[in-house]
Amino acid sequence: MRFIDSNIFLHAFLIPSRQLTREEQLIKDEAKAIVKRVEEGEEVALTTVHLSEVVNIIEAGLDLHRSLRFLAWAVTSENIKVYPVTAEDYGSAIPLAEDKSISANDALAYLIMKAHGMNEIYTFDRHFGQLREILKLPHSKTQ
Repeated sequence: MRFIDSNIFLHAFLIPSRQLTREEQLIKDEAKAIVKRVEEGEEVALTTVHLSEVVNIIEAGLDLHRSLRFLAWAVTSENIKVYPVTAEDYGSAIPLAEDKSISANDALAYLIMKAHGMNEIYTFDRHFGQLREILKLPHSKTQ
């Protein structure tokens, strides 16, 4: 099972207000391909925090109905595991975030991944490159 970062869904679903560069279009196409594999049953995991990020941004960028459809799909799909997050989980993420100069949510994803035996993440976030024990996917030249 791989962790799936919120940016994969956002690149796949959001509609840009301008013409994308070639590199941006490649990222969008790769994100759509990953989401298609998830729709076809590939097992992935994320946290309630990362799910909330996606839902909120889809609502703001598209509309409430689409964000609720995404949420319903994510929480009812048997191949998508949503891990809960506690205040203690966030507290544990702070030292890692400070040490690696990454966001609290990136540190949280890393800690949840390690706690559940995952070492691969779908993301376009360059910060995960600082966490050497994690294999960052996809390996495109646009990153």
